[in-house]
Amino acid sequence: MAVKRPTMADIARRAGVSKVAVSYALNDHPGVSEATRITIKGIAEELGWRPNSAARALTGGRAQAVGLVVRRPARTLGVEPFFMEFISGVESVLAERSYALMLQMVADQAQEIEVCRRWWGERRVDGVFLMDLRADDGRIQAVQDMDLPAVVIGPPDVAGTLPAIWSDDAESVHEIVRYLAALGHQRIARVAGPADLAHTAIRDAALRDACREAGLTQATVIHTDYTGDEGARAARALLIARERPTAIVFDNDIMAVAALSVAQELGLSIPADLSIVAWDESPLTQVVRPTLSAVTRDIPAYGAHSATALLALINGEEVGDIREGHARFSPRASTCPPPSKRAAH
Repeated sequence: MAVKRPTMADIARRAGVSKVAVSYALNDHPGVSEATRITIKGIAEELGWRPNSAARALTGGRAQAVGLVVRRPARTLGVEPFFMEFISGVESVLAERSYALMLQMVADQAQEIEVCRRWWGERRVDGVFLMDLRADDGRIQAVQDMDLPAVVIGPPDVAGTLPAIWSDDAESVHEIVRYLAALGHQRIARVAGPADLAHTAIRDAALRDACREAGLTQATVIHTDYTGDEGARAARALLIARERPTAIVFDNDIMAVAALSVAQELGLSIPADLSIVAWDESPLTQVVRPTLSAVTRDIPAYGAHSATALLALINGEEVGDIREGHARFSPRASTCPPPSKRAAH
């Protein structure tokens, strides 16, 4: 049988007072004696009463929740460590403030905006995170028009007047290319995320610039949806090309791990025949063999700083852009000089 949720009426009956008196006592309003207030609060605690967040919101109170709408395939959220680590950081801050996180997956930007509008209209959230920003992203103007507190997880140049939490992806790309060029790699490819994502465009441009600075021919870029299947398909296309790359950089760990299977399928040895780099080190990049060279950053801290900024914004504080340290390259067992360089020695 379902357990009946205790109500103010239950407390009023037990205390022998009116529901109005219970409301005054529980909300610390004047109108009841201190002795009555103590009695009512004691009964509420005994019955396990908790305030109704929806009712509290309708009377002008806080929803005590923030929202995150994600436009990616649900399977991506389940297997990509970035999201889980980011959310763990967010939750570490929200839990301390008795805030909840509302999460919803959607198919397109119109649905993202509609979910934010519904949540805000129904007073189910006090603010939202905006992730996976696109160039000229329609969500920016939409949340501004709603007066919905929002923090952008992404570069400030696409965040409008909203505060942005970001790291310098361009610097990370330059660091990777400098390292691979120092090993002697001349043909570098990158398997990226969706082309319309703002951070993908930043990494694309940085790759072109870094290759030019290193005196390399322009690297090949293939855009995908971040899934292992698409990563494997892109790796296969690159590795059966007439002039295959000697190093491939993947925009997430799932695609990089999938490429290991493709290399094995084609009889290639990692790293002797092909060097692989993953974006964002994770337990997955460390348990496979060979362990994957990767860029690494403190993703839970990224989430915690984002949550702290959003709660400050909700409280009416001034919040500016926050620049996190860029992801640092960590060489592991999946990178070495290309065959031509080893043969020369």
